[in-house]
Amino acid sequence: FTQIHDQHWQIEQYHRAIKQVCHIEHFQVRSERPVRNHIFASLLSFVYLQKMQIAQEFTNIYQHQRGLFKETVGKFIESFAKSKDHLLPKLAGAINA
Repeated sequence: FTQIHDQHWQIEQYHRAIKQVCHIEHFQVRSERPVRNHIFASLLSFVYLQKMQIAQEFTNIYQHQRGLFKETVGKFIESFAKSKDHLLPKLAGAINA
């Protein structure tokens, strides 16, 4: 039972990772060839992530995924927010009549 349960859990982890990290279900195309290309690229990225994890480049693929674009997104928000100060609410103090 333990062996079968462990195998089942590994399959569940595979499905979760390939959906959430490799985005196998998120594609913007409808024709057959681009869909196949997307599925192949997703499977290839999963295999590459597994190789990196085995090589101990990281321990958690979800943590690795979050860290990939953190700096880039931060820089974009910082540069974008500077030019949008006019959108911030300007609150005036309370006036007692």
